[in-house]
Amino acid sequence: MSTASVVAPASLMKTRTAKTPDPTVTDPALVRRAVKAAALGNAMEWFDFGVYSYIAVTLGKVFFPSGNPTAQLLSTFGAFAAAFLVRPLGGMVFGPLGDRVGRQKVLAVTMIMMAAGTFAIGLIPSYATIGVGAPVLLLAARLVQGFSTGGEYAGASTFIAEYAPDKRRGFLGSWLEFGTLAGYIGGAGLVTIMTALLSADDLTSWGWRIPFLVAGPMGIIGLYLRLRLEETPAFAAEAEKAENNRPKTPLREMVTGQWRALLLCVGLVLVFNVTDYMLLSYMPSYLTGQLHYDETHGLLVVLGVMAVMMIAQPFMGALTDRVGRRPVIATGCAGFLLLSVPALLLIRQGSLLAVALGMGALGMLLVCFTASMPSALPALFPTKVRYGSLSIGFNVSVSLFGGTTPLVVTALIGATGNMMMPAYYMMAAAVIGGFAVWRMAESAGRPLPGSAPSVAGRHAE
Repeated sequence: MSTASVVAPASLMKTRTAKTPDPTVTDPALVRRAVKAAALGNAMEWFDFGVYSYIAVTLGKVFFPSGNPTAQLLSTFGAFAAAFLVRPLGGMVFGPLGDRVGRQKVLAVTMIMMAAGTFAIGLIPSYATIGVGAPVLLLAARLVQGFSTGGEYAGASTFIAEYAPDKRRGFLGSWLEFGTLAGYIGGAGLVTIMTALLSADDLTSWGWRIPFLVAGPMGIIGLYLRLRLEETPAFAAEAEKAENNRPKTPLREMVTGQWRALLLCVGLVLVFNVTDYMLLSYMPSYLTGQLHYDETHGLLVVLGVMAVMMIAQPFMGALTDRVGRRPVIATGCAGFLLLSVPALLLIRQGSLLAVALGMGALGMLLVCFTASMPSALPALFPTKVRYGSLSIGFNVSVSLFGGTTPLVVTALIGATGNMMMPAYYMMAAAVIGGFAVWRMAESAGRPLPGSAPSVAGRHAE
C-alpha cells in the first residue's frame, strides 16, 4: 500500500475512485462485429421502407382492388402508416426489457420479428385469392414490423455507443445510418430493376413478392451476427454492480426521472426525422405530384443524393469526434434554417441540374444529423435506463413528427396553396432542434453517463 493511499482522507479517496474508474479496453475486432450487426438491422428496416415505398402502386392493385388508383394508393400507405402507430408501444416494451435482460438478447428478438414480418408479406395471398383476409394479413405484418422497429434504432445505437471507444464513438456510430441509406437504396434499387425487367402483369402476379422474400436470408444473416456478440461492457458492468440482482426500473421512472433528457431527445429526433422523411420520403412525391416532374428522374435524383450521403457518413462521423457533436448538429440546424427556401426554389426550377443541386444541398445538411445522432442520443441517458428512455423518446418523436411529415406537408399545401410549405416546415423543425442543441451537453470524447471511460485496444484502426 502506498503512502499516498494511507494518508489520503477517505472522502478524497472516494472522490478519486468516482472520478477515475478503471477504463474499459475495447477489442477492435469485437467492436467491428458489433457495428456490422447493429447496422444490418437498420439496413433491413429501411430496405423494407424502400421496397414498400417504390412498389406501393403494385401493392394497391394486389391487396386493395377498388378500381380507383388513388384509393388503392391511400389504402396501401394507410397500412404503411399503421406501423408508426405501434412503434412507441414497441419502444415501451423492448426498451425497458433491454435495460433489464441485456441489449444483445433484445436486438436478436427485434431482428427475428422484423425479418419475419417482411418475409410474411411476400407470402400473403392476393385479394383475388382470399378476399378481405389479404389486406388484414398485410396490416398484421406491418404491425409486427412497426412493433419490432420500436426497439431497433434505440437498441442498435445504444449497442454501438456502449461498445465504441470514447474517442471514436461518432465515427463508429455513423455506420448505423450508413446501413439505413444502404438498405433504402438496396430496396428501392431492387424494385426499380424489377420494374424495368418485368412486365406489369408479371410484377402484379408474382414479381412483387421477390423483394419481400429477400428479407428471409437477410434476417438469418443478421440474427447470426447478433447471436455471436457478447453483451456490451457498459451493461455487463451495470449488471455486475447489482450482483446479479438487478432491480426493475419502473417505466414511470424512465420518463419522469429523465424528463429533461427526454425533452432534448424529442427535440433532436424531431429535426433529424422531419428533415429525413421530408427529403427521402416526401420529395419524390413532391417532384411528381406538385411540380409534375418526371417520376423516373425524380427517383434517380433521390437515390443519387442518398449514395453521396453514404460516402459522406463516416467522414462526418469522424469529424464529430474531433470537433464535437454540438457544432455539427448546430451547423445542420442553421443550414436548414437558412438554406431550405433557396434549396426548394432551386428544386422548383425543374431542370435536372437545379433539382440535383437543391436536393444535394439538403442531403449534405441531413448528413450533419445522420452522422451525429447515433452517438449523441445514447449519451443523453445513464446506462441503467439508456435503452428504455431512448426508445420512448425516439419513437414518440418519430411517430408524432417524423412519420407524419409527408401527410402534414401535403395537407398544408392543400390548405394554403403555398408550394413553399416543405421549406417552412423544415425551418420550424430546425428552430426546435437548434434549441435542443443549445441545451444539450457535449459528449464527444467523454464516457457515457454512468459508464467507465472506454479506450481502444491495440491494433485499432
